[in-house]
Amino acid sequence: MDQREAGGRAGDVGVVELRVHGVSAIGPAELLDRPHVRQVAGDHRGGFYRPGPEFHEGGEADGVTLEAYRWNNLPAGNAVRTLSMVILLPFMLINLAIWMRPAAAGSDPVIKALCRLLALTLTGMYVLSIVGIALDVIAWKCMSSPECLAGRSWLSWLGGRPAGLRLAVLALVPVAAIALVWRITARPALPAHVPRAANQPLPTHRLTAVGRWDNEPLVGRLRSIHVAAAFATLDLSLLGARAAQGLSIGTVALAATSGLLLIMCVVLLCTPPLTTPTERRLDRLVRVLRTIALGLTVLVWLHILTSSASWPERNGLPGYELTVVGLFIGQAVLLVVLGVALFSHRDRQPHVAFSLRLGALAASVAAINLALTFSAELVYRVSDILNRGAPTAQASISSPPHACIWAILGFSLAVLVTLAVAGVESLATRPGRIRAASAIVARDFPNAPTDATPRLRQVRRTMARARFTEKLVPLAVLYTCLAGIGIAAVTLGLLPTPPSELIQRYVGLPAGFVNFAIGAGSYLIAALFLGLIIGGIFAYRTPGFRRYVGVLWDLGTFWPRAAHPFAPPCYAERAVPELTCRITHLVDSGNTVVLTGHSHGSALLAATVLQLPPRVTDRIALLTHGSPLRRLYGRLFPAYISDEVIHEIANRVDWRWVNLWRDTDPIGGRVFPPPQQPDAAPGTFDRTPSVDRRLRDPRDVTAAPGDIFPPPIKGHSPCEADRVFDEVVRDLAGRLQ
Repeated sequence: MDQREAGGRAGDVGVVELRVHGVSAIGPAELLDRPHVRQVAGDHRGGFYRPGPEFHEGGEADGVTLEAYRWNNLPAGNAVRTLSMVILLPFMLINLAIWMRPAAAGSDPVIKALCRLLALTLTGMYVLSIVGIALDVIAWKCMSSPECLAGRSWLSWLGGRPAGLRLAVLALVPVAAIALVWRITARPALPAHVPRAANQPLPTHRLTAVGRWDNEPLVGRLRSIHVAAAFATLDLSLLGARAAQGLSIGTVALAATSGLLLIMCVVLLCTPPLTTPTERRLDRLVRVLRTIALGLTVLVWLHILTSSASWPERNGLPGYELTVVGLFIGQAVLLVVLGVALFSHRDRQPHVAFSLRLGALAASVAAINLALTFSAELVYRVSDILNRGAPTAQASISSPPHACIWAILGFSLAVLVTLAVAGVESLATRPGRIRAASAIVARDFPNAPTDATPRLRQVRRTMARARFTEKLVPLAVLYTCLAGIGIAAVTLGLLPTPPSELIQRYVGLPAGFVNFAIGAGSYLIAALFLGLIIGGIFAYRTPGFRRYVGVLWDLGTFWPRAAHPFAPPCYAERAVPELTCRITHLVDSGNTVVLTGHSHGSALLAATVLQLPPRVTDRIALLTHGSPLRRLYGRLFPAYISDEVIHEIANRVDWRWVNLWRDTDPIGGRVFPPPQQPDAAPGTFDRTPSVDRRLRDPRDVTAAPGDIFPPPIKGHSPCEADRVFDEVVRDLAGRLQ
């Protein structure tokens, strides 16, 4: 009999401990702590594993069958995919914004439409950045300058050619860039959608829909709309340059058609049927729109190529800088409207901090600022190379648009000021955090020997650093405000005066110092981009590094693509239905199941529990450890993770839920608020304190007999190796009998 079939057959009756890892897992062998494992369900991307046949079925003498679900290959990948993920990072952030909206139902349609429109502007920014490099800097400026072409045979073959020919040839670069992101995201997400069973409970909370996400129809429509808008943006950029030669009937007709295409894309994004899976007419409409955009691009390309009259080749690409600044102004207007929409519903959630109600705005600003910065850096860096490193003020060959320089200045100042405030905040709050940590350490180790003082000091510092997580929200708000100001400052790019001269005139800083700051900011952005690439590769190669870097990526890719189709695919769309199917199979086979989830695995299990019918939830228990449900998800996604949802999860499993947490963990924490003084009505009983159980970390500050090192500080590490973990599993299994 096949091992997969044997491991999944209905004859395995007893208690199954199903482990779901977090961001730190390497493979199923490490998760199960067994040298040999076998896969019993799933595939290489995500699958279920059990110990090999040479071991006892559960690896324990108490009859508990161990099983592990490995999902870390769903959001992970090789180095090439990691590079694509870095490019798609702004798209992921804008996609997060639509899920970070407040819980007020009345604001949903407006906020969703605004987030999708902002996502469309990011696609436009992506296209315009490539247009700026290929058409403005290279085709228009450099190829019309003998000084720029000198010694560059890879460019000089087009030098002296008509401007129309140069633009037509270099227009293939943005076409390839659009095709690249289209190709990367054109494949379906991670399919494992399981239709709702007839006896499955209807959704009562928004998180309940996570296992029923089947977003491929929506993603397909968004993809067609964004591809059409991308080609329309390229067409208008080419036609804007062609208009400088003189208006003609063909130019006006093509420009009007391209503008109408963009307007239709905007209207479709605000149409309520956009999210209706069965709306087949809309599917046909967006496909026709995309086909028209492709055909129109071919016509525009031929129109540019066949232009015979001379073109005025001075300054930059006609209309390009005005288009870029106009896009930034449009983004600023949309951000203001989004902020008003969020602010107008602030009183609907009195229990949520005001700064968290503006999470959608913060994510949108961060996405736009990051995309703007990367785009500006690409244009600036190419210009610097073509100018052979000449200072910005002296760059006469292919100087970058002023808007790009303002964008680099704005981002650099926002980052540096935020880092400076973070340093001051860290120093200012450190005494208070140390005092709180000292009180915990004194309670945990009251009789520590004198020689354990260095170890106690290390434990205190670790706890104090872990408490700094709560300070990140105000810092994120500060960065959002500064980044918003930086985006608004980009409009100064319309002025003919270079930024260095303008700042010298009105601020008093020397122009040389400003140019130095611009260059330093450019290298800072390049280092950030390179760091993201290296960090992404190491995050999927080094488990310890992934534990801290991968947590942010897994947090972002937990949510489906509902705003931007070029965002990375959502792993929960597959993982939650897959877990639902497997747990149901185990219960229907006569087993009781103890679900254990670490870190983001606890979020997957929380969403899974909400999918299961009562006949299944009656025979399961839940153990979470290092869970970010309340500390991260509850803060960032108040519409989906709230006290009401967490209580519902506990009720579904009849409060057979234990959450293990450590004071040294900077990511995980309690899932219920700390218990207060009893003020409940007579006859009532609060069951929430029975869920959260604190683990002392480290286990001791002195070395055990026969060892020279004290127990390690585990922080966010999984708890499977802790003795308490096995005790809780046995206790929960006993409560299921």
